[in-house]
Amino acid sequence: MKIFSVEEANSLLPAVRDLVRKIQRAHAQIISQESNAKLAAEFAEQGGGGIASGVQYAANLIDMTSLVGELEALGVQLKDFSRGLIDFPSLRDGRVVLLCWQLGEGDRLEWWHDVETGFAGRTPL
Repeated sequence: MKIFSVEEANSLLPAVRDLVRKIQRAHAQIISQESNAKLAAEFAEQGGGGIASGVQYAANLIDMTSLVGELEALGVQLKDFSRGLIDFPSLRDGRVVLLCWQLGEGDRLEWWHDVETGFAGRTPL
């Protein structure tokens, strides 16, 4: 697990914001096709199946998986696709905490929380 200082996390934030926006777009496309994909899966169990936008659906899944992999390779944890909520593991008082940011917030990290408390335990930096 990568451990970030606040400065390191802030310097990555522009690139991370771009990745999270792309992930959100791919996720929204997947969600918009979800009911058709479920029907196709049900029909596939009966020997049929398929959806007209199946190739695009698969491409969106591949894109999202790739983008999430890029984020994880940076050491950033994606917590919520639709909110664009991410965490950067960090050290505070000798213990691992999470620096917390979501799309729509500023250009700098302003929050952290304990690993156990999650978003509800956000505290200003």
